[in-house]
Amino acid sequence: MRLLGRIAGTSALLMLYGGAAGAQEQSALHASQPAAQEAVKEGSPVALTLKRAIELALQNSKEIQVAKIQASVADRAAQITKAQFMPNLYAGSGAGYTLGIPETPGGRAPSIFNVSYTEQILNEPLRGQAKETQEQSKAQKIVLEDARNNVISRTAMAYLELGKVRHSLELLRKEQESAEKILQVTQERQGEGYELPVEVTKARLTKAQVIQRILQLEGREDELEVFLRYQAGFSEAQAIEVTPEELPGEAEQAGDNLVAMAMSHNAGLQLAASDVRAKEFRLKGERRGYLPTLEFVSIYSVLAQFNNYTQFFRTFQRNNFNAGIDVRVPIFSAQTKAAIGLAQINLEAAKVNLTNKRTELTADVRQKTRRVRERDAAKEVARLELQLAQQDVAVFQSQFAEGKLNLREVEKARLEENEKWMAYLDANFQKQQAQLELLRTAGELDKVWQ
Repeated sequence: MRLLGRIAGTSALLMLYGGAAGAQEQSALHASQPAAQEAVKEGSPVALTLKRAIELALQNSKEIQVAKIQASVADRAAQITKAQFMPNLYAGSGAGYTLGIPETPGGRAPSIFNVSYTEQILNEPLRGQAKETQEQSKAQKIVLEDARNNVISRTAMAYLELGKVRHSLELLRKEQESAEKILQVTQERQGEGYELPVEVTKARLTKAQVIQRILQLEGREDELEVFLRYQAGFSEAQAIEVTPEELPGEAEQAGDNLVAMAMSHNAGLQLAASDVRAKEFRLKGERRGYLPTLEFVSIYSVLAQFNNYTQFFRTFQRNNFNAGIDVRVPIFSAQTKAAIGLAQINLEAAKVNLTNKRTELTADVRQKTRRVRERDAAKEVARLELQLAQQDVAVFQSQFAEGKLNLREVEKARLEENEKWMAYLDANFQKQQAQLELLRTAGELDKVWQ
């Protein structure tokens, strides 16, 4: 009996993982080709490994493209403030009619043509703003990396769940066959007077429940296929084949190690730390607002005689050039004091947020580490329950062959085995899902598939 149980258990495990090596060899051929070449024939299915699905999702993700654009916008914004500390040359004209002393609203003399040059040399509040925007630009790189991790996580979960759903559908279709056999035998026994009508109703209910679950899983299968096709950049009619896979060995990490990694690589914590640095730059610049500001300025202008310069000045010179330093020394500045107060409050808020993030992250990593262990224990329980159900099926088959049991009892045992199979698949997927969530929280998700 034990030998039959082992044989049944081994064959069932081969049914789950058998053929994975062949599928991986086929997908390796596709790994070196772009997505457009993988779907050569519209009707032929594309075999994808988990790693290849993630690679295609990263290549085609609109979310990552938007994050890249936002990072570029932040870079340009940082350059705008920084540009004031670089040479700026302007050309223009201030020609106009004058009556009385020749002047313009800007304080300069009217000119037919002028060229001006400006460059900030010492302006600490403005320099603090420039460093703040530069740090915010760096923070967008963290947002981009977090978008990559989000794509990896959602693609991996969809891939693994699709494999589980398809395997569950195979088991449910076998379960439907068993339910039909049970219903048929029960109806025959009722006709012979050996069963009550209630047993027929129970058998019909079992069959209806199986059909309902099949329809639900078929709907979920369609949703996952649509999502994976969109992520990978395939056409709507392209079929996808997935293989049962486990997460790489790097996904198994000790909780203490992951806490330390999370403190260095978690995107939310990095963003909070970056915000503190940006607010520190701003406060430092505002505090130096009591220092003098220096700006290098120069202007060349071509004047016209019709502006009556000779009536108000002793001499007239058409070409004029001025260059020097514009120095401003603050004596009393209420605006500077207010700016310092605002920058101080913003920095304190950023520091509190960073402290909260660290506390929450430590607790979150430890909680998710425990969840992974719990899911692993649940998977082991489901595996043993499946093994026990397989051994029961082997025993019932042996007794059926000896004429000690009827077909209905054997099919009920098969139903129980299928239920344990699906419970095992669910437990395995829940463990994988918990591992992915833990790795993303620790900031180590992208390193698993490098």
